[in-house]
Amino acid sequence: MNILIINSGSSSIKYQLLEMPSTKVICVGAIERIGSTDAISNYKTDNNKVEKIYEIANHKAGLERITSLLLDSEIGVLKSTEEIDAFGHRVVHGGSDYTETTLIDEEVKRKIKMLSTLAPLHNPANLQGIVMAEEIFTTAKQIVVFDTAFHGTVPVKAKKYALPNNLYHDKGIQAYGFHGTSHKYVSEIANEYLNKANTKLISIHLGNGCSITAIKNGKSIDHSMGFAPSNGLIMGTRSGDIDHSIIYYMVNTLGYSLDDVNELLNKKSGMLGLTGFNDLRDIEEEASNGNKDCILALEMNAYRIKKYIGAYTATMNGLDAIIFTAGIGENSSLMRQLVCKDMDYFNFQLDDSKNDLRSKNFREINTTDSKVKILVIPTNEELEIAKQVYELLT
Repeated sequence: MNILIINSGSSSIKYQLLEMPSTKVICVGAIERIGSTDAISNYKTDNNKVEKIYEIANHKAGLERITSLLLDSEIGVLKSTEEIDAFGHRVVHGGSDYTETTLIDEEVKRKIKMLSTLAPLHNPANLQGIVMAEEIFTTAKQIVVFDTAFHGTVPVKAKKYALPNNLYHDKGIQAYGFHGTSHKYVSEIANEYLNKANTKLISIHLGNGCSITAIKNGKSIDHSMGFAPSNGLIMGTRSGDIDHSIIYYMVNTLGYSLDDVNELLNKKSGMLGLTGFNDLRDIEEEASNGNKDCILALEMNAYRIKKYIGAYTATMNGLDAIIFTAGIGENSSLMRQLVCKDMDYFNFQLDDSKNDLRSKNFREINTTDSKVKILVIPTNEELEIAKQVYELLT
């Protein structure tokens, strides 16, 4: 069975074509920096590797580019769209209605659209990918895996806000949690590696979107993001945690509209608001050249992560391992070093030489005497989605 996975992030699209159940990767690629004139398109098969710079204005243009590569007469891997048996789509927000892998119909698409107000950087792009896939790959089954599903095990005491009870029971206002596919995938690998009956893990997903999850015995029990994917850690363009009184001050005193505030918090804040850049590679380069705003932004980012590590270690009454994953977590030795610095009380020690080693593989980067493991585990949301799609269809 050929399954094509589309994983639309806030500024990227990752994709993989897999043969299941063998999990053989037929092609893999990504489009990064969507919305810019220098977006990067990567495409790789056993016989070809292509990387080019394009102006890719939005996710629709990115998906059109991916389709043209797959069907290209020279380097493509498909002769016809009918060779795809199923599509697996990552959708960020499924609300309280969808906690399992789901076959897409008009009602599912309506719900995804309705929830776009809660995930404005993601759900619209996710839905666009679904609609375009239905138009081009007309014979393929369309399946959705929701980011929120893994966090269905978070207990009520952790996901309920201190608001009037009817808002929770009748309106579904609660912390849902996100990046669930990634956190699930890397935590399963960590549990297999640790080979313990009971484990206490903290998974740190660092990309343009960032989140951190407390995982006890394989189950998510707390998560930094909440009702929408905007709380918690400092992100590329999202603020993460702020005092909600700031919103009232901006509207009532500074003259912002609610739409202005929403735009600012989601698209103009985070690392972009602090530095003028939202790509960590640019920020690290500027910091190395003495840019004080970039240096401070990196320190703030690491400080926020440390606070969550402390909170989740207390919540679980212990810690076996922390996991760094996603684009920044896997590739930024500086970010990992800043997070792990001065954490002796928590009994984990970073091995600087292991941390500086660039690798795309699973690795342990703590010292031999560190009581807590520090793991770098490359996430593979696409493979996790493919497994869930295959299980649903068979």
